[in-house]
Amino acid sequence: MFLESIIESERYISHHLHHLQLDIRNLKFINFNYMPNTYWIINLDSILFSFFLGSIFLIFFYKVSQSLSLKNPNKLQIAIELIVEFVNKNVKEMYHGYDKLIAPLSLTVFIWIFLMNSMDLIPIDFFPYLFKKFLGLPYFRIVPSADINITISISMVIFFLIIFYNFKKKGLIGFLKELTMHPFNHIIFSLFNFFLESISLLSKPISLALRLFGNMYAGEIVFILIAGLLPWWSQWILSVPWAIFHILIIFLQAFIFMVLTIVYLSMASQKHN
Repeated sequence: MFLESIIESERYISHHLHHLQLDIRNLKFINFNYMPNTYWIINLDSILFSFFLGSIFLIFFYKVSQSLSLKNPNKLQIAIELIVEFVNKNVKEMYHGYDKLIAPLSLTVFIWIFLMNSMDLIPIDFFPYLFKKFLGLPYFRIVPSADINITISISMVIFFLIIFYNFKKKGLIGFLKELTMHPFNHIIFSLFNFFLESISLLSKPISLALRLFGNMYAGEIVFILIAGLLPWWSQWILSVPWAIFHILIIFLQAFIFMVLTIVYLSMASQKHN
């Protein structure tokens, strides 16, 4: 009986860690027991929820912007203004200079990642049950930031912007000079400098992606373990305190990602002598 309970818990946990994967070559869903060895597999659930949450952010902020009132702002407008002011304050403190893209980008990164992280607070069986009952989908994970593919994709966009701003602010010669003449300003150390600076440059998107993924994946694992190992009537004893603590993690990870994005783009925009 005890062994059967362990096996059942293992199946439950493994099931909730499996994505709704689609083989885009033949448009077939991947079975849980099938381990694909191909790059043609996409995590459809993560992609759908990423676009869904991004659309909610854009539509919601657009609707609020269309009904702004200077004389009698409502509570929703005040809340949005506080968020925008919070982001603008961080941009002004961390980004040296002015660029019209930085503030909107920072706001998008912060709100979008915050929304993706917040999906971790929804009961883990709620959406999978609905999608299985009404659409017949066997698996569905709703926390995009707990998928390494999503966090790497966002980080790669930031990385391309870092490269773009390096070329934009410093030019090709200035960027190459920075890669080969720092930290040791001598031609003899140019190859060594290039090696060090390349590692430093590549570590930025990797650190962004792994930090966000690691924290959100760990948080999701805790919720799954609580649901898989405890009876339903006692799960709240652990899940409620963890959810309250997890709210801090959700906000903090979105904030850290935004701050590092601002800092990295600020570093890319500065010219070094």
